[in-house]
This record gives sequence, structure tokens and C-alpha cells, in this order.
Amino acid sequence: MAKEKTLDDLFHDTLKDIYYAERKILKALPKMRRAAQSPELKEAFEKHQQETEGHLERLAQVFEALGKAPRGKTCDAIEGIVAEGEEIIQEFQGTPALDAGLISSAQAVEHYEITRYGTLKRWALELGHPDAAALLDATLQEEMKTDSALSKLASAGANQRAKDARAAS
Repeated sequence: MAKEKTLDDLFHDTLKDIYYAERKILKALPKMRRAAQSPELKEAFEKHQQETEGHLERLAQVFEALGKAPRGKTCDAIEGIVAEGEEIIQEFQGTPALDAGLISSAQAVEHYEITRYGTLKRWALELGHPDAAALLDATLQEEMKTDSALSKLASAGANQRAKDARAAS
């Protein structure tokens, strides 16, 4: 008879998922930074790369608090989101729409992370892990700020540049 799975099992499984995702994102961000055209977007990707390193450190602390080794498990969702971002780079390289596409891809990543961290924080509290919840919340807050900053970059110029190119053709 299979062992009955609990919220604790789901919490640990989802931690492994986001740990893998953060590592995958850390590898993708330099490519996105190199592909970006505007200096502001390049800077945003650089900042998020540094934050992602901190996210991995916090996740390692959460694993440690649970008495578990930090380990990832393949996250099909982030694999797909990153692959879509790579397609945008290939298909829109050198066009005015590239930055708008990169922002869109980055926001898909952010929204995935926001959902994961929000859920993990709630589960940590329900499972009696307030220290883990605080670490997860710190990352959640950074992810929400990054998403907001990306929206501002899109509104401040990337979307307009992509739209203006359409009007000029």
C-alpha cells in the first residue's frame, strides 16, 4: 500500500520544484540580458540575476530548516516558459519588438514564481514553519517588485517602440 501523501510532502516537493526553477532562471537571465536592446532592460535583467542568487540562498535556508538537503526536481512549467523566451529571442532578434517580447517572457517567469512563493509561504505557515514562511515571503515581495518594474519598462517604451515599428511598415 502506498504511503499517504501529506501537505508536508507537497510542501517539500514544491520547494524542490521552485529550487530547480530558480537555477534554470539563473542560467537564462544572462542570455536575456545579452539579447535585450535597451540599457534599462539589460540593467533589470542584471538586477534580477543578483536577486535570483539570493533567492537560491534563501531556499537553501528553508531546506536546512526542514532538515533536508537543497535539491531540485525538474519543473516542466519553467522549462516551457524559458523555451518560449528563447524562441522570442530567435524570432525577434534585431527587431523593435524584441524588448517587448523579452519583458513578456520575463513576466511569465515572475508570475510563475509569484504563485509558487505565495503558495509555499501559506503552506509553511499552516505547517508551523514561520521562519521558512518569512524567507519565502521575502522572495515573494522581490518577485512582485520585479514584475512591477517590468510592467513599467514595457509601458515606458518597449511596447511603444514595438508598436511604432508596425506603424512605420
